[in-house]
Amino acid sequence: MAISLTPNKTPLSENARAAILAEPGFGKYFTDNMVTATWSFSSGWSELRLVPYGPLSLDPATMVLHYGQEIFEGLKAYRQPDGGVALFRPEQNAKRFARSATRLALPALPEKLFLESVNALVNQDRDWVPTQADESLYLRPMMIATEVGLGVRPSNRAEYVLIASPAGAYFKGGVRPVTVWITTEYVRAAPGGTGEAKCGGNYAASLLAQQSAAAQGCDQVVWLDAVHREYVEEMGGMNLYFVMGQGPSARVVTPKLTGTLLAGITRDSLLTLAADLGYGAGEISITVDEWRKGVADGEISEVFACGTAAVITPVGAVKSGTGDWTHGSGESGPIALQLRAALLGIQGGTLPDEHGWMARVS
Repeated sequence: MAISLTPNKTPLSENARAAILAEPGFGKYFTDNMVTATWSFSSGWSELRLVPYGPLSLDPATMVLHYGQEIFEGLKAYRQPDGGVALFRPEQNAKRFARSATRLALPALPEKLFLESVNALVNQDRDWVPTQADESLYLRPMMIATEVGLGVRPSNRAEYVLIASPAGAYFKGGVRPVTVWITTEYVRAAPGGTGEAKCGGNYAASLLAQQSAAAQGCDQVVWLDAVHREYVEEMGGMNLYFVMGQGPSARVVTPKLTGTLLAGITRDSLLTLAADLGYGAGEISITVDEWRKGVADGEISEVFACGTAAVITPVGAVKSGTGDWTHGSGESGPIALQLRAALLGIQGGTLPDEHGWMARVS
């Protein structure tokens, strides 16, 4: 598939870009260009187009605005020690993007087109990739239904858009453990729903529970299963991990994928890395009562969340309607920090990439 290159003729000046990269934050600034492609039921996918970053024009009756047919992804490009740039496991994002599209009745973007679009944008805007440790260029592919009409059915048109944003270190001054609120009032996803798809509706439905968590003085919400309201699933938009035991004999485990959890790429990577480091690693089913009891009797020594944005976020304390508890001293645990350092080392090119996870772009 060809890609049409018509990049921005008036990119941001080097000095202005440098000022942004000195303090990029997250999702605040965007690069000079983006990639788009159009799909129609009659013609299939158009060629990819690299064009200047800018607004989208939508008719008020565009289907996505009424029925939420929309998906997105999140992945990162990292500056390497030799000045080059590499992506972390982009083929996994391509596969998940296609799965999400199928679940939302959108056209599956061929994995080759997904990867070509990412490579093209990173190559074009490679000067936007930060150079400091723990920093990256965050890439946001998305797809929306663009047919105009109010009929409740899958759209016959769709638009793929890829944008990029420099991302600073998630934790300034060191990793900060968070306090979480276990909600029993709201659920993130039910069996047969869209829980394993990365779609905007899942996140919109989470915001009220997040507000409730904040009202309890917590940083994040923890979701339970929709049927029993007992089994732990996710934290906010991140996967959860539990460290059973301590030291070399510890086991690093995460809730099983049941169809209601997002199959996180960082989650999958940490299962592999934990085994590489000599720990037992696997999937479990765990209830809130088992979590509380495990902390009380010392079986659970650490809990952390993981995802693309923060990589690993330790959980220091838990609040719930039936009681509160703290993990150890409430500080970041050694195994969480060890895993975080190992993954960041691979992504930044300072540790060997034994699994071939990094895809060189430039």
